[in-house]
Amino acid sequence: MDVRIARIDDQWISLRTIVFAKDDIEAIKKVAGRKWVPEDKAWLIPYTISSLEQLWEALQGRIRRLDIAPDLLEECSYLKEKLEEHDQGGLAQRAAASPAWSEAGFTPTGGSARFVSRSHLDRLPADFARFVEEMKLRGCSPKTIRAYSGHVRRFFQKGENVRDGKAIRDPIEDSPASSVRDYSLQLLEEGKSHSFVNQAISALKFYRKATGKSDTAGSYVRPKKETKLPNVLSTGEVAQLLRCVTNEKHRAILCLLYSAGLRVSEVVRLRLRDLDLERRTITVRQGKGRKDRVTLLSDIAQGAIERYVGCSQPGDWLFPGQDGRRHLTERSVQKVFEQVRNRAGIRKPVSVHSLRHSFATHLLENGTDLRYIQELLGHQSSRTTERYTHVSIRDVRRIRSPLDGIGLEE
Repeated sequence: MDVRIARIDDQWISLRTIVFAKDDIEAIKKVAGRKWVPEDKAWLIPYTISSLEQLWEALQGRIRRLDIAPDLLEECSYLKEKLEEHDQGGLAQRAAASPAWSEAGFTPTGGSARFVSRSHLDRLPADFARFVEEMKLRGCSPKTIRAYSGHVRRFFQKGENVRDGKAIRDPIEDSPASSVRDYSLQLLEEGKSHSFVNQAISALKFYRKATGKSDTAGSYVRPKKETKLPNVLSTGEVAQLLRCVTNEKHRAILCLLYSAGLRVSEVVRLRLRDLDLERRTITVRQGKGRKDRVTLLSDIAQGAIERYVGCSQPGDWLFPGQDGRRHLTERSVQKVFEQVRNRAGIRKPVSVHSLRHSFATHLLENGTDLRYIQELLGHQSSRTTERYTHVSIRDVRRIRSPLDGIGLEE
């Protein structure tokens, strides 16, 4: 079969083929968490390493031609490696514009080879573009625009239901309070976090405001804010993780993330001129909240960078993407971390952002003042930084459990 794989967002990739044979469908059903979208004639696959491994195993021996969207291929090292292993005899036809695909209803968007169905485009209201433009005019970050756009898009996808025997074209216009309430309840029942649902409500409220719809419903019901402690790696686990990195570029990235407490969005946007080797500092430009800050450049991280730069000779971007003109994508770094974490045998539910959490926690355990940690992390509020006091075990280790004092011997 001819297969086209494209990235939908940070959570999903799509798999499409013109015709699905019965045994192909049974093979794809072995992928955990997959979903069939009948109106788009596509499978949605969770965008995780484990799901990609299952998908690749399911597709073995079934593919006649494989088309992977360039943006997905650039940011996902796992698919790139697998494609190179199996790219023989013209198996991979990247970004091939086949007339059969166009006839099936799939059209390229944004000049890339990411494909969406025409039926999906039809489901968005006419003033969706005005909503996106308003966010750009307000100076919202690309990440915020993607997040809010995704929430509104998903709302209208789910909102294509029937109420009182009528198909609802714009549920938020028809009945804003009940529609958002029903949608929020549906997300919670699907197991979405409270922060995800709260962000969805904020996105929908902003959509109404940006498109000139009166909000007669007043305030929406929001789920209670959850208090979650960050997942932190021990110093031994960080060392174990870094020992498993063989690629100089990947090692430099992970060293910077941990040694300087950087966000993934900040490390991929670093330029060579942002590093001051003499002062041992890194200037983070326009980080979260459009703020600049200065943080640490450790000796070990500097050594890793010098080795990487010496062998790779990057241009303006410290960590360029595949074509060299743009920086590496955040998703690429996330996938690298997942692969290294698996090789290191770390079973904790940690993500690449846990390196930033670990940086702050280890500084606190070593006696660094909380105010300095706040400045290094770029937190606007000290309350955000204070959560690391709850995961630090510096003082907890001094406390003796009462079980150890009752004379019970094993």
